[in-house]
Amino acid sequence: MTDRLPHERGFHISWDQIHRDARALAWRLEDRNWRAILAITRGGLVPAMIVARELDVRVIDTISVKSYRGKGGQERGEVQVLKAPDPAVMQDGDGILVVDDLVDSGRTLEHVRTMYPKAHFATVYAKPKGRPMVQTYVTEVSQDTWIFFPWDMALQYVQPYRGED
Repeated sequence: MTDRLPHERGFHISWDQIHRDARALAWRLEDRNWRAILAITRGGLVPAMIVARELDVRVIDTISVKSYRGKGGQERGEVQVLKAPDPAVMQDGDGILVVDDLVDSGRTLEHVRTMYPKAHFATVYAKPKGRPMVQTYVTEVSQDTWIFFPWDMALQYVQPYRGED
């Protein structure tokens, strides 16, 4: 079958799974004393909170970045910071751990990296195209896999693929 629906090549993440994977990310990062964690909103909020708890980091800030796309969402657009973190804490990024849920194309992290070149970038999940933007990640998934995070999902009945109930 070549014409698949998005959920058929999807990677569904439960709340339990994101918690386990974010803890695994923290274990990979425990060899350093981080000054602060910078969570990329919105997806990086949950993993950043779990990592901060595991590593006992009390200073957490956020950055909100939006990529604007051209007509039809296909063209690369401008990357804009909607909310920046405290510059006094972030400085050039030295001792800062930047956390996001996923690196896909890498555009968001590439932009944040220009702002904080000495920061360490970590994501729970990584796709091949964006993988060079992170130093640490837990699981790599194929570029054409859609990741369904628990905060994007709702529990509801699903019709069977074949047949009826």
